[in-house]
Amino acid sequence: MHASESPKPLEARRSGPLGGIAAVPGDKSISHRALILGALAVGETRISGLLEADDVLNTAEAMRRLGAQVLHDGLGAWRVHGVGVGGFAEPDGVLDFGNSGTGSRLVMGAVATSPIKVVFTGDASLSRRPMRRVLEPLTLFGAEFTAREGGIMPIALTGAAEPISVDCEIRVASAQVKSAMLLAALNAPGQSRIVQRVLTRDHTERMLKAFGAEIAVTSLPDGGEEIRIVGEKELKPVAIDVPRDPSSAAFPLAAALIVPGSHISIPGILLNPRRTGLIETLLEMGADIKIENVRESGGEKIGDLVVRTSSLKGVRVPAVRAPSMIDEYPILAVIASFAEGRTEMRGLEELRVKESDRLSAICVGLKLCGVRVEEQADGLVVEGCGADGVPGGARVATHMDHRIAMSFLVAGMASREPISVDDVSMIATSFPEFESLMRGLGADFKAPNR
Repeated sequence: MHASESPKPLEARRSGPLGGIAAVPGDKSISHRALILGALAVGETRISGLLEADDVLNTAEAMRRLGAQVLHDGLGAWRVHGVGVGGFAEPDGVLDFGNSGTGSRLVMGAVATSPIKVVFTGDASLSRRPMRRVLEPLTLFGAEFTAREGGIMPIALTGAAEPISVDCEIRVASAQVKSAMLLAALNAPGQSRIVQRVLTRDHTERMLKAFGAEIAVTSLPDGGEEIRIVGEKELKPVAIDVPRDPSSAAFPLAAALIVPGSHISIPGILLNPRRTGLIETLLEMGADIKIENVRESGGEKIGDLVVRTSSLKGVRVPAVRAPSMIDEYPILAVIASFAEGRTEMRGLEELRVKESDRLSAICVGLKLCGVRVEEQADGLVVEGCGADGVPGGARVATHMDHRIAMSFLVAGMASREPISVDDVSMIATSFPEFESLMRGLGADFKAPNR
């Protein structure tokens, strides 16, 4: 949310059974990458199903400012005429990424090996988030940067005039950092080797392969991976059909599980095995989720979900699963509140550097709603109240975080008393259709009484 916008509070009241089809938007991670790789290819990349939310639209505008031709042909349909690897032009003025950590960090990687200077900025939330974790590894290619104290925006990044290939290990379990390094390696001569000890989302590797990059991924004995990529190779445009976003699907899915008598379907969801941690966890909790019509699209597995209200039990979620569901922990904590017994979540340090300190925001919000929860350095322990046991009756601070806002609105759909959030304006960064889609399923949302 920029300074000129005023907060928009919203209240969720207990709803009747949910039903219908939840056609959630395209996957955000894949949408960002499709635009960036389309801009680095030679020729025209056609994209269908692109997520047209603020975060992705800011990446599209950044690609235009860097010299690519980015055309909108209608809902979800886009064409990108790329400038080729190393072909970015220096933009006039700054690149404003709004609330998008993914877009800004990936584009930092893409420009780090081009001989141009780019200034990155964002909204108040993004300007508090750590960028040194991606900027410092990019200096290995020869890039230079200046930033505010703490490595935060605005940031001036000067790409390497004579980039060099790298051999390095990613120190944080972050797909954004890994992806930035891979994008930088595209314009570095020779072969770069990048190692990750914890497996993270692999959309960049899959899409690079589809665009014709010379990239090889090898499993390591310790469970990690080694990625080798050859730079200065031309990328060839491809047609990309963006599957629907499992992180957005998590909200109608959660609502159907906890609102009595519900039965919904969620078609065309991305089922990449490094994104299905939430579904895996919910099945362990006893959720009635059927996966049907499994198929492949653009190198990614997709399928349709059928979800019914379920009696859920608390579980222990292993820390190793965190990278495959890192964005879904706020809504999982809400679901755990409606389960019987204790749910323990570990390995969540990354949640402290998202749009907000999500661990703290979840914990404070649940306590206000009458749920017993313990915040730990690397996780949460939620004591479930049972299917009809969450008191609610709270107004929750979102801290400009779209996932906190959506999670507590879902909680209000099944709690005894309504739950309101202080602002929903930032939901447009990832899921602009959230309110209308949830109302279409049967949600009772309204402006709260002041």
